[in-house]
Amino acid sequence: MKVAIVCDWLTNIGGAEKVLLAIHKLYPEAPIYTSKYSEKGIDWFKDAEVRTGWLQIFPSWMRRILGPLRQRWFSHLDLSEYDLIISVTGAEAKAVKSGKRLHEEGKKSKNPNGIHISYCHVPTQYYWQMYDDYVENPGFGILNPLVRFFFKLLVKPLRKADYRAAQSPDYFVTISEYAQELMKRYYKREAIVIHPPVEIDAFSVQNDVSEEDYYITTSRQVNWKRIDLAVKACMKMNRKLLVVGEGPEHNNLVKMSNGSDLVKFVPLVGKKKLAKYLAGAKGYLFPSLEPFGIAPVEALAVGCPVIAFGEGGARDYVMNGENGILFEKQTIKSLVEAIEKFEKMKFEREKIAKTVENFKAERFDQEVRDYVKEKVG
Repeated sequence: MKVAIVCDWLTNIGGAEKVLLAIHKLYPEAPIYTSKYSEKGIDWFKDAEVRTGWLQIFPSWMRRILGPLRQRWFSHLDLSEYDLIISVTGAEAKAVKSGKRLHEEGKKSKNPNGIHISYCHVPTQYYWQMYDDYVENPGFGILNPLVRFFFKLLVKPLRKADYRAAQSPDYFVTISEYAQELMKRYYKREAIVIHPPVEIDAFSVQNDVSEEDYYITTSRQVNWKRIDLAVKACMKMNRKLLVVGEGPEHNNLVKMSNGSDLVKFVPLVGKKKLAKYLAGAKGYLFPSLEPFGIAPVEALAVGCPVIAFGEGGARDYVMNGENGILFEKQTIKSLVEAIEKFEKMKFEREKIAKTVENFKAERFDQEVRDYVKEKVG
């Protein structure tokens, strides 16, 4: 079987890249097609054949304004020779058309039986469910008013184009029941759920690490992750917080903490050290609206209970009172109330870890293989 893997971009490390890596390991001979590749930003794919096009000339910081160009590039990318295309996407890579789809449209196809399975994390967030957040803070600093003006002006045709692109895959797979609902709402497409792989074994309960008096959050530091809520809530409650990670919002978060001894920032660390940080924390704060969220599952695997915003994918693994608590609104008040309630509860780390055993990478691998076998044969 001739296989191609497609992704939006490969410029940094995150949950989507972990999924891509798992699929690359399933099909190591498959080339990876992407709009932008930076080995400096992510060095996980040195053994892969990564193929880019003319979008590679643009710097990585321009990624957020290149959506229409990416969609054009992916929609014109001829991969019709492949028996199977697997896209891992939350943006434009889903626009790729299989040989089967091209054949159905009466266009030239090298393989009219080739299919495209899209592992789509979520509909393109800045067009749909997170449009208001993006308009409020596009993340371009002093250029925000200009970006905001043009984005509002163009969002209707951009949504139409994104909807058309979502009709390209032959089949959709997604990462949570929340994402499944969004796929149906915005794209009118059905999707099955295969939860992302989590390195459960690398994040196991550590009996040699004693719990300390701090909370922890680990994330790529972008505005929509709402790490600001964790920082402000902990400062308001006089609680210690360890913030692990990097990103464009880092300086703003540091300023927000105002030099307080309560908030400590550390850069990205390896799995072993991260596991120790998680094992030592009394709770993991997850205020982001995420289609899934691999990082909090890693925390649960260590036995660290999670306090999560309850409107996203966290509903698939956070069980109130058993391994954490869900809060209702993305506000400081709601998070503070959740922490207060959380601190009156008792959790057993070994029992917490058992709640996420089904998220192991082996389970993901088997479910993907079974699904491909069902669709391709």
